[in-house]
Amino acid sequence: MIRVLLAEDQAMVCGALAALLRLESDIDVVGTAADGEEAWRYLQSLKPDLLVTDIEMPDLTGLELAQRVQRHELSCKVVIVTTFARPGFLRRALEAGVSGYLLKDAPAEQLAEALRKVHCGGRAVDPQLAVEAWSEVDPLNDRERQVLRLTGEGLSAGGIAARLGLSQGTVRNYLSEAIGKLGVGNRIEAARLAWQKGWL
Repeated sequence: MIRVLLAEDQAMVCGALAALLRLESDIDVVGTAADGEEAWRYLQSLKPDLLVTDIEMPDLTGLELAQRVQRHELSCKVVIVTTFARPGFLRRALEAGVSGYLLKDAPAEQLAEALRKVHCGGRAVDPQLAVEAWSEVDPLNDRERQVLRLTGEGLSAGGIAARLGLSQGTVRNYLSEAIGKLGVGNRIEAARLAWQKGWL
């Protein structure tokens, strides 16, 4: 039996995924989480074989969750199911040790097959997306990415500084670096471009 934890902040999508997977005789959905931190707690207590997670979630993104699983060397394998067909997201996911990257508009039967493949030690990644993922390098470092993500959420430099425990001057330096690397005119354009590329 393949024990699966689902992490998805949209209740209807989470319910649909759980219902689909429960139709499979060899898959057991052991829990569902509505945000990244809740998923992290369940990962430690339920010890599932697979984590199926979205990318965009409150508190901790699916990519940050995958990085944490990798850093703590949990035996759980991670499969991302997302609407984002962006090479930058896939590249970061693979760097975080993700074993599967599927799009939400893929046929439902592909999900169960992908989970079986990953459970047996394989990878399940869209081939065309995989090729594109290595065609363009992400110039941002993790801190610049965090600062731009919070910019995209509408936070001021002061708000970002408070959230990350940094000084406003340090936040401005990160923003300036990111703007320069991306070749845009301001932090809003930088956040928009980085999001479009899948680097946030």
